[in-house]
Amino acid sequence: MTTVIVEFDIEEISQLVDTPVTHIVELVEHGIVEPRGPRPEVWVFDLSALHTVRRAVRLQRELELDWAGIALALDLLTQVETLRMENRMLRQRLARFVLDE
Repeated sequence: MTTVIVEFDIEEISQLVDTPVTHIVELVEHGIVEPRGPRPEVWVFDLSALHTVRRAVRLQRELELDWAGIALALDLLTQVETLRMENRMLRQRLARFVLDE
């Protein structure tokens, strides 16, 4: 089985998300995304980072939040998603327990 690894540089991320490179740099500075590499010219982003940048830019455009607010919003959204998955898993376990009786 072949594993495909997709990576992007800062210019590609900027074009794919339709946002200035300076915004990508700010996202990194706020810890919203973490590229590999020591400086912007050689940063490498994975698919997960692309997804996060898209969400962050969408939140910034729709809610007009600053980057610190976006970092908080993304953290809270991640927590909500995690709780929903845990809730779904626990409901499935409970359903099996109730059906077994």
